[in-house]
Amino acid sequence: MDEFEALLQESFEIDTPQEGTVVKGKVIAIEAGQAIIDVGYKMEGRVDLKEFANPGEAPSIKVGDEVEVYLRAAENARGEAVISREMARREEAWDRLEKAYASEERVEGAIFGRVKGGFTVDLGGAVAFLPGSQVDVRPVRDAGPLMGLKQPFQILKMDRRRGNIVVSRRAILEESRAEQRAEVIGNLTEGQVVDGVVKNITEYGAFVDLGGVDGLLHVTDMAWRRVNHPSEILSIGETIKVQVIKINKETHRISLGMKQLQDDPWHSVETKYPLESVHTGRVTNITEYGAFVELEPGVEGLVHVSEMSWTKKNVHPGKIVSTSQEVEVMVLEIDSAKRRVSLGLKQTQRNPWEVFAETHPEGTAVEGEVKNITEFGLFIGLPGDIDGMVHLSDLTWEGRGEDVIGDYRKGDVVKAKVLEVDVEKERISLSIKALDEDPFADAVDGVKRGTVITVEVTKIEDGGIEVEYEGMKSFIRRSDLSRDRADQRPERFSVGDKVDVRVTNIDPKTRKLGLSIKAREIAEEKEAVEQYGSSDSGASLGDILGAALKVSAND
Repeated sequence: MDEFEALLQESFEIDTPQEGTVVKGKVIAIEAGQAIIDVGYKMEGRVDLKEFANPGEAPSIKVGDEVEVYLRAAENARGEAVISREMARREEAWDRLEKAYASEERVEGAIFGRVKGGFTVDLGGAVAFLPGSQVDVRPVRDAGPLMGLKQPFQILKMDRRRGNIVVSRRAILEESRAEQRAEVIGNLTEGQVVDGVVKNITEYGAFVDLGGVDGLLHVTDMAWRRVNHPSEILSIGETIKVQVIKINKETHRISLGMKQLQDDPWHSVETKYPLESVHTGRVTNITEYGAFVELEPGVEGLVHVSEMSWTKKNVHPGKIVSTSQEVEVMVLEIDSAKRRVSLGLKQTQRNPWEVFAETHPEGTAVEGEVKNITEFGLFIGLPGDIDGMVHLSDLTWEGRGEDVIGDYRKGDVVKAKVLEVDVEKERISLSIKALDEDPFADAVDGVKRGTVITVEVTKIEDGGIEVEYEGMKSFIRRSDLSRDRADQRPERFSVGDKVDVRVTNIDPKTRKLGLSIKAREIAEEKEAVEQYGSSDSGASLGDILGAALKVSAND
C-alpha cells in the first residue's frame, strides 16, 4: 500500500506542472483575441494574441501549435491556469543571451522605443537599453529608419537579477568598419595614386574617403603654394586624385598628398631667380619679423623687416606693406635645401642717402622742418624722408649752443648748410651758423701770431682785463699786463682805454685770440737792442731805449 501511494505521488509530481516554470502547451482554440492553451493535467489558460507577435509584426499562431508558456499559477478564481507567453519568451531569451554574453557573440534585436538617453531594444523576449552614444559611429540625428529593423547588437553588460541589459550597435559597425579598413588598407601601397571623395574639412586639412577608409590630406600637402585654409581649394563631396604618402599599419592611419602629383617649383628656383634679380610678387602673410612674398605658386620668400625700408626703422611690417599687395623685390639669398628665399624691398629703390649726397654736396643750403629736439642738437627733415642733424656747436657763432637751442620748436622750418654726408652710417651733418660768415674769421683776417693790434678795454677784473677787437672779446691775464711786475695791475687801466697788444695765439676752434702786453714790450725791447746796439758795446739799456724812443718821436 505504501509503495502504491509513493508511485501515485510521483505520478502527480511528474504530470502537474510546477508554478514559476516554463511549460509546454498546445493551442486548442483562438477566440476573442486570445489563445486557449492546454498545458496538461487538465489545465488550460488564456494568453493575449499580441504576446505571440514580434515588435512591428502581426501574431503568427494557429490552433494545434505547440508553444512554451510561463506558468504563473496553477488555478485562478475561474479555475484556469494563469500563463504568459511573454514571460516564457523572457526566460528563454535570458538563457540564450547569457550564453551569447559569455561567448561574446552578437545577438539579434530590434529597436522599438525611445527613452531618456537612448532607445529600447527587443532581443527576442528580453528588453535591453541602447545608449544614444552606442547607436552609430557618428551622432545620429534621426533614428526613425532604424526603428523595428532587425539587426545585430553586442551585449556590453547584463544583470539578470536586476533585469538590466545594455547593448551596442556601434561596436558591430566599428568591427565591420575595421575589417573593411583592413581590407582596403591591404590593397593600398605608399606612392599609389587613387581617387577619393572629400568627406570632411578642418583647419589643418581634409579627410578623404578612399572607399571605406579615410585618409588625411594635410593642408601643407595640398599645394606647393601657401594654403591658408583647405576650403580655398577643396569642397565637401568633391572627387579628387591623391597620392598615398604614408600608411601606418598599426593605427591604420593614411597620409595623403595632392601637391606630390605636381612638379616641385623649387627644382628651378635658382635658375629662374638669380641673386640680385628683381621680380614682382604678392604679399601673402605679414608677421612681426617681416612679410612673405609669393614669387610664383609654391615659391615664397621672406622680406625681413630690416630689408623693408631705408628710412623706417623699428616699424611693424604691416605699416609698410599690406596682404595681397603686389610689390617689387630683389633676390638676396637662396637656400634650396631649406627651401628659403631671402628678399629685399628697399633694394629695389635707391639709397636716399646716396641720392641726397649726389643732389646736395657739402656746402649746399637746405630747408626743412624740425622733427626732433635732443640734448645734443636738432633733427631736420630732408628730401627723401631722411633726417639731418644740427649739432649744438653748429647752431650759432656767438655764445653757446645750449643757450640758443631753447629758441627752436618742433615744426619750425629752418635753413641750414650741409657739412657732411656719411652714406654708410646714414648720417647727415648740418649747420645753421654756417649760413653766415664767421665773425671771428673776418676779425682775424690778416692777423698772424706776433702781430701788434690795438684793442679797447671793456672790463676790469682782479685776474686781468677784458678787451675787444673788431667785435671779438678776449681776456688778458694779469701776468700779461706788463713786463714789469709792478705794472701788472689791472686797476691801472680804465674801460675805454686803447691798448697795443701782441697776438700770441689764434685758436679757430675756440674762436679766441691770445693777447699780451708783456709780449709786445719784450718784442719791442729785443728789436731796439738789435737796432741800436747792445750792452756789450758799452751802451746802457736806458741809452738804447732812449734813442729808440727819440727816433720814434721824430718819426
